[in-house]
Amino acid sequence: MKKIFSILCLFVSTQIFAQNMLDGASTSGETAPIPSSYRAFSLGMELAELKDALAKDGLFNFQESDVSFVPSRKENYVETTGSSFIRRALFQIKNEKVFVMAFTMDTGRVDYYSMYMTLVKKYGEPKILDPKQAIWEDEKTRLTLERPLFIQYVDKEAFSKALDEAEAMRNEELEMRAEFLDEF
Repeated sequence: MKKIFSILCLFVSTQIFAQNMLDGASTSGETAPIPSSYRAFSLGMELAELKDALAKDGLFNFQESDVSFVPSRKENYVETTGSSFIRRALFQIKNEKVFVMAFTMDTGRVDYYSMYMTLVKKYGEPKILDPKQAIWEDEKTRLTLERPLFIQYVDKEAFSKALDEAEAMRNEELEMRAEFLDEF
């Protein structure tokens, strides 16, 4: 009987603790704006600034060879490894400005639930929540947390422009293809 009572008390206290964590996260009423930066890195920063910030940050193993250019998309990419909590970082740059920052976390050091609860405490409940991802956004920035453990910051305006440019390039390619085929 004592054993059952102890288990029941443990279960109830765990449920109360979990509910208090959720209540504290969602009912505080005050949430921070969705960030457009992480550490010294921010959406909109120039490539030269990004390379300098990565070189100075001990969390990353940045080398100049981590920078690449994709001519067909007219974009630079910086992909580097991390040295502890972050395993990999990817930055997409268009028109010399960062418009996507993505970080793959080391799941041996930090877990999805801890990251999710931290973000809920800071920014409130996500706008979109499903088994694969949670998304917070405002008019300028989209913050996505994906499973197993990947976090991404996106400049919505710059990303939308990049999508429009990619669509225009695709349409132009289809027209050129049709013209090429008509020549036969």
